[in-house]
Amino acid sequence: MTDLAAAKKHRLAPLTTPTPLGADATRDISAELNALLADTFALYFKTKNFHWHMSGPSFRDYHLLLDEQSDQIFATVDPIAERVRKLGGTTLRSSGHAVRLQRLSDNDADFVTPADMLAELSQDNQRVAAFMRETHALCDRYGDVATASLLEVWIDEAERRTWFLFEAGRQS
Repeated sequence: MTDLAAAKKHRLAPLTTPTPLGADATRDISAELNALLADTFALYFKTKNFHWHMSGPSFRDYHLLLDEQSDQIFATVDPIAERVRKLGGTTLRSSGHAVRLQRLSDNDADFVTPADMLAELSQDNQRVAAFMRETHALCDRYGDVATASLLEVWIDEAERRTWFLFEAGRQS
């Protein structure tokens, strides 16, 4: 076999990773994690959108809060995708792929009040935590303790973001 033929064969080899969890677990958990990854991108982008377009008397506090939260959300992107690969699955391949899988709604409004921004992000973080719990239950069924343990940390982070957004948006 020539070097070119060997390189082509290697390039076309399936992206399989050995895992003791089996093909069904790889398929099902990878699908759930990819949907979660799509939602994470959507939540990150919405949080940054609201960060960039924040206005009003509490601008500085909200602007900084949303910047901090967007950093935390973005920090989960690579670990989610790498977990899919560790299981032997494949990850999102494009922004279009992410859009097809995301369950959170975008917000393309020209203007959103600060109170509405905080409320919408609070609801989205609650939904993401619920999606993570569903994925955790799936991991429990397959005995995937590694993914489940990561999800537990991310659920706690989403709940903390929800709490901060709720408290920041309260009217005294």
